[in-house]
Amino acid sequence: MKKIGLLITDLLAIPWLLLPEKLRNLFFTALLILDSRNRDPKKGLIRLFHIQDRLEWVINERAMVFGKGEHPKHRLTCYHSFFTNRINNGERVLDVGCGYGAVARSIAQQHPNSTVLGMDLNRSRLSQAQSTKNPPNLNFLLGDATQEVPLGGWDVVILSNVLEHIEGRIGFLRALREATMASRILIRVPLFERDWKIPLRRELGIPYFSDSDHKIEHQLSEFYAELDEAQLLVTEVKTLWGEIWADCRTQLIIKK
Repeated sequence: MKKIGLLITDLLAIPWLLLPEKLRNLFFTALLILDSRNRDPKKGLIRLFHIQDRLEWVINERAMVFGKGEHPKHRLTCYHSFFTNRINNGERVLDVGCGYGAVARSIAQQHPNSTVLGMDLNRSRLSQAQSTKNPPNLNFLLGDATQEVPLGGWDVVILSNVLEHIEGRIGFLRALREATMASRILIRVPLFERDWKIPLRRELGIPYFSDSDHKIEHQLSEFYAELDEAQLLVTEVKTLWGEIWADCRTQLIIKK
């Protein structure tokens, strides 16, 4: 259905794009101004934010096409390096919620002596990860990490844009630490304090998460508090590109 909709859109775009670009931009700007006008500025802002959300969806769809199936953010933000630079060649790495396998693939390629396992509960995403040309030290597993993970012997666990999708995060982190016996957990999550419009959206009473499936988008104080309760110690943290990147260790290992 999505492919059919995009095909129809491509056909309708042909006559529209024949109009001069300046005229198209003027038309859109006029519509936005008209749609935002209301005696109550709150209602106007809410309508504009809804339009912004749809625009973000369109931008991401075009970005995926531009990137030939991989979002350009992987390349432009260089967040893969945060993970690969903190893993030693030869370590066993479990990438929980690996999605299309991009991060796991980068780790396996940079550390050929490491064993890397990507795990995800989405069958279609995992199928795409498996169908990509992968190095021999990388494998994928279908499974729900909130229920069960491959036991023991892991040195590093990767949680790249995973925690924000989980309701019981503290229990999940504790169980993950105990089941994997990993000494390090590398985490990437969205940062609430990434833009002044995020708290404004919350004040207006409209969705402010970047994904409708998110259960939280952490403030830094919330992030530290949750990890402390899960008996994880943040030894390094970066706030880049509206995200939190953190290197965490089990507190028991740190105290030795």
